[in-house]
Amino acid sequence: MTFHKEGYTSLALTILFLLVLNAAIQFYLPQAHTLKWIIYILSFMFLAVIVQFFRSPFFDISTDETTVLCPADGKVVVIEEADETEYLKDRRIQLSVFMSPVNVHVNRNPIAGVVSYFKYHKGKYLVAWHPKSSTENERTTVVVQNSEGVSVLFRQIAGALARRIVWYVKEGDIVEQGQQFGFIKFGSRVDVFLPLGSKILVNIGDVVKGGRTVLAELPSALTAVTATEGHATIKPVSIESLTASAHVAEQIAEEEPTIIENEAHQGELPLVIDHPKTEEPKKTVKKAAPKKPAAAKQKGKKE
Repeated sequence: MTFHKEGYTSLALTILFLLVLNAAIQFYLPQAHTLKWIIYILSFMFLAVIVQFFRSPFFDISTDETTVLCPADGKVVVIEEADETEYLKDRRIQLSVFMSPVNVHVNRNPIAGVVSYFKYHKGKYLVAWHPKSSTENERTTVVVQNSEGVSVLFRQIAGALARRIVWYVKEGDIVEQGQQFGFIKFGSRVDVFLPLGSKILVNIGDVVKGGRTVLAELPSALTAVTATEGHATIKPVSIESLTASAHVAEQIAEEEPTIIENEAHQGELPLVIDHPKTEEPKKTVKKAAPKKPAAAKQKGKKE
């Protein structure tokens, strides 16, 4: 268990405030023993809350290409189909996790892959469980695409108390599953948009742990495209497949194709055969000489 770096400033300000408060009580009200003890107890409790809120536990993360890890500690409050209109623009399964002030507020990548989209939105500070908080509150939107071409969108959403969202990713980053991608201060929620056909492994009301609870199992890329019912997206080509294709293309380019001209059909395109096993010699067609007319022979004799 460590103290998260995002809490250094808050911890320093809290300690400074409590020291000044307790020193003032001790100096101006030295005889108010009951009041001093109340202030001492409240100061200790407040400091404990700050330390507990910014804690960052250590644990082993089990990674799997086919699963989706929970991005934050909290409680599952939404599992439903919804239209994702910002980037994916298709039908998805929305799964939302509400974080209370007593939860760990570290946010972790639900899958591994490449960050294909990131955007920060300024907005309102509605309570985190409000239906419009996903689209109107201050938030960030992150889309990570795995090696199979399956994309998962997730959002950090600020709430009534959480007025600051911190993120550590940008477009083009290669991220690992369970790695920290951000932090939300003082409670809010995280939405995850999964492809249709995903197998959901949690229920509404379940208490989940970021980086440890498995929320769902992802479908294959083909199943995910089929399940979108007409909102199919083009599966991107991986770097490995491009490299393999280029290698095959180079091998093919080394062997020039043989072109066979069809003399009987000069107006048609030539027939091209790639990589012929044997090359047969062309047959020479002999043409007969044209016959001279009879009149021309008789004229030659008279002369």
